[in-house]
Amino acid sequence: MQLGMIGLGRMGANMVRRLLKNQHACVVYDHNPDNVAALEKEGATGASSLEDMVAKLQVPRAIWVMVPAGQPTEDSVVALSKLLASGDTIIDGGNSFYKDDVRRAKYLEPSGITYLDCGTSGGIWGVERGYCLMYGGHPDAAKRLEPIFATLAPGVGDTSPTPGRDPEKGTAQKGYLYCGGPGAGHFVKMVHNGIEYGLMQAYAEGFDIMRGANNPELQAGLSYEFDLPEIAELWRRGSVVSSWLLDLTASALIQSPRLEEYSGAVEDSGEGRWTVQAAIEEGVSAEVLSTALFTRFRSREQHSFAEKMLSAMRKGFGGHVERPVEQKVKKGL
Repeated sequence: MQLGMIGLGRMGANMVRRLLKNQHACVVYDHNPDNVAALEKEGATGASSLEDMVAKLQVPRAIWVMVPAGQPTEDSVVALSKLLASGDTIIDGGNSFYKDDVRRAKYLEPSGITYLDCGTSGGIWGVERGYCLMYGGHPDAAKRLEPIFATLAPGVGDTSPTPGRDPEKGTAQKGYLYCGGPGAGHFVKMVHNGIEYGLMQAYAEGFDIMRGANNPELQAGLSYEFDLPEIAELWRRGSVVSSWLLDLTASALIQSPRLEEYSGAVEDSGEGRWTVQAAIEEGVSAEVLSTALFTRFRSREQHSFAEKMLSAMRKGFGGHVERPVEQKVKKGL
């Protein structure tokens, strides 16, 4: 199939590479022409503007928007709405708020342009591992573009099916799933990232407790000097807490056992806040996810080994680099 891709950052560019590798045709655009030129060398068709991209796509067109959530995505959707025609499809593959998806789908409906919202998980490793895709929106557009989702997804691979589950049911076992109407994909991805906050926080706190087991103030005979890289490696093998996040933790500790190059200032990308907000609206208790979110807020004022561990994991799966923390000036001290 043919797909247009707007936004050629870490995720967008690698998604194009995965599609090209599997014989899909891609027309690409980015505000930085160097990013476009780089993918042209790998077989993509470059576009110099949104108008140029639309002209180079076959009808019915499909354009994947992979730019930062918020105003950049909003501007892209509005601009495309003036260029596309009935039957064309816009896919928002970023981390947009699901309520924005509902609004955008309604905005596009009179023109006949269909809208899909796609939560995309896989980080900088997705080009090789594949991307876990959870998407919502217009069902006909979702069905038409299934070959794109199937290519970007990991596939069944070596993962055994869940015991008792019909292996022929649906597409979830292949790493992609149509979740429902507008906003459904980003709602599922929002909760996914909220859970991610909690899992990361649990690993970070656990390793911080083991690091602190050599505290000289502990009672004699109850102090330990644990080799954290070795424990992380141990837990990767047969433990009930093994996971890709633990793999990234083990890798980070091998490279830097004390994580000295990390400040511990941990950003939150929005989905954690939205997950807690959804829990409040639904009246659902979410103590762990709320605490993990608030810990990220606190990390920007004081930094522990646990926060450095969170930063290391974020860099591992998504290439997220810590931002400089502004020092707060306390008056009257």
